[in-house]
Amino acid sequence: MRVLKTIGELRDYRGGLKGSVGLVPTMGFLHEGHLSLVRRSIIECDHTVVSIFVNPTQFGPAEDFNNYPRDTERDLGLLESAGANAVFLPGVEEMYAPGADTLVLPGRIADRLEGAVRPGHFKGVATVVLKLFNLAQPHRAYFGQKDAQQVAVIRKMVADLNVPVEVVVMPTVREADGLAMSSRNSYLTTEERQAATVLYRSLRLAEDLIAAGERDPVIVRQRMIDLINTEPLASIDYVSVADASSLEELTFVAKPALISLAVRIGRTRLIDNIILS
Repeated sequence: MRVLKTIGELRDYRGGLKGSVGLVPTMGFLHEGHLSLVRRSIIECDHTVVSIFVNPTQFGPAEDFNNYPRDTERDLGLLESAGANAVFLPGVEEMYAPGADTLVLPGRIADRLEGAVRPGHFKGVATVVLKLFNLAQPHRAYFGQKDAQQVAVIRKMVADLNVPVEVVVMPTVREADGLAMSSRNSYLTTEERQAATVLYRSLRLAEDLIAAGERDPVIVRQRMIDLINTEPLASIDYVSVADASSLEELTFVAKPALISLAVRIGRTRLIDNIILS
């Protein structure tokens, strides 16, 4: 497995490849969700490149960039065992040269949900992903459904800017009790980890309500909120019942619909979602 730390090294490596290339962009501190993307890429592509880069432009000033969990040696070991061909491991100065101030501005799809709570977040996401696409020139790029709005923003960017990349989305990987795997789960105390199951329980409640015939999103959201509020450690950022493509809030629940939420458990902010399709 090659470890590439500069843009020049990545470009030289990419220039020598023949056949299809898969890219798995990550911020490191890998878990089974990331590895499921790597394994899918290995099956579908001749070469698999994984990027590990904690991107500062997608963090707000009060967010956890400096404290975001990192364990590069562990990550490299996991990727080598999984069969990745190369890892792109740049520093901040490598990805953002001094004076760099060009950003990708996503459209309205980035203004809702996470975009409303975290202004500027998706500018950073779209910018770094487009840079990685330009550098690695993948045929396919792999993302997890847990970051549903990120997936929607990237798909829209690829379509609008005619980027020749197929965006492949893999299902959310969950713990046995339903909690979506996330690097930020490492922040949780034992008590908070148990409390965090309320996210998935509320999503399942919404799914059950809709399966039983409920079509009023106001009622679905309120039932979810009521359940989450029974957990003393939980604080809601948003609960959404939206169209799965536009992310506009629905007035009548129809498929495909994205049921999503962001909840703080103690000081840790977690997101999750399900798609009714």
